[in-house]
Amino acid sequence: MLTMDDRTDFGVSDPFGETGGRRDLPVITAGFIPLVDCAALVVAAMKGFAEAEGVRVNLVRQTSWASIRDRLAVGQLDAAQMLAPMPIASTLGIGGLRTPMVVPMALGLGGNAITVSPAVWAAMRAEGAEHLAGPAALGAALSRVVRKRRGDPLTFAMVHPFSAHNYELRYFLAAAGIDPDVDVRLIVVPPPYMVEAIESGQIDGFSVGEPWSSLAVEGGAGVLIVPKVEIWRSSPCKVLGLRADYAAAYPARVASLVRALEKAARWADAPENRAELAELLAAPAIVGVAAAVIRRALSGEIVREKGMPATPTPRFLTFHSGAATFPWRSHALWFFSQMVRWSQVSYSAAAEAEAAGVYRPDLFRAALAGTGAVLPNASAKVEGALADATPVGTATGRLDLNPDRFFDGRVFDPDDVAGYLRSFGVDTGPDQSAG
Repeated sequence: MLTMDDRTDFGVSDPFGETGGRRDLPVITAGFIPLVDCAALVVAAMKGFAEAEGVRVNLVRQTSWASIRDRLAVGQLDAAQMLAPMPIASTLGIGGLRTPMVVPMALGLGGNAITVSPAVWAAMRAEGAEHLAGPAALGAALSRVVRKRRGDPLTFAMVHPFSAHNYELRYFLAAAGIDPDVDVRLIVVPPPYMVEAIESGQIDGFSVGEPWSSLAVEGGAGVLIVPKVEIWRSSPCKVLGLRADYAAAYPARVASLVRALEKAARWADAPENRAELAELLAAPAIVGVAAAVIRRALSGEIVREKGMPATPTPRFLTFHSGAATFPWRSHALWFFSQMVRWSQVSYSAAAEAEAAGVYRPDLFRAALAGTGAVLPNASAKVEGALADATPVGTATGRLDLNPDRFFDGRVFDPDDVAGYLRSFGVDTGPDQSAG
């Protein structure tokens, strides 16, 4: 069952109607942004997975991540599709109201891309850039373009300061020798406005989730140069976020939502469901773009430049396989490390522990106990260490983790966050151990 309260944005209260459904079930009001990776929430609401678990999901479409964060913080939303670092930032009290939050599950892996204007791409081509050359070579070409524009910096947009998009863009730029705080301008633009911003020349490139890069390519306004999966394979992006007090007050309700979303993510990941899923997401009240464009992300058949054939990009977006819904605490700690690296928060053992505690694999395991779901035994792993698909043992069966390499070969050990930061020249001070 799907209802929608979108009055703040479009004046639509219930475009799908109030027919059918269980009216006696508790309602969870959940926010989402029009992106392909809102799929699990949409599928749980529209395909009956939520009602089968004893809850109704009322979807609230928003256009900006700041709105999602603030409405969740003040109680207008019970849960939300959230940028994976955002609940950590809210819990630490940086960038907004200090609001303790929890992440009982992830909503998938991958799905983002870095796109530049045709003019920037032409300049990169003049510096030797080629499609599919990989982040290192493309970053080197972009670095030469940036150096030639001293005094006239390129402007790149990302969706929010506490987003995987921001940290991926910064990681890519910094690895190429481009200081993202000095050599270019970084600004925030909500995802639905990215295409208009690059078409109008207000920005020179952006980092955003699908379908907005593909839509820019479709209209000839952008050239997709680096998918997120080429920067960090099997990398997190969106999570289910809730206020900690809500999760404590309604544990059964939250467990029901986790079970529904896990089943919805499994359905969304199945290739035989892609056509139906693309049509669901293409609805004007959800993402509102052509189903054919949405299917690019779902299939991993990515068009890099208008007129080019699609390029197979394995695991471009994953909803379920490879433990894509598991809330790894090592993901939380990597995001915390980026907050420290880019001076959004100071390092301390206490802050590190608080950040790790936002992601709650215990809630995920408890919700799915007895369902047959295959769950990792560990709550964290060394990120970037898997060159190939790797089977790991679990209590209920074998789980295959997908490759998770960073393009520059670095690894992130969640047991040594301070050491990882020092490898980038970040001074973590005398308090360098969470133990």
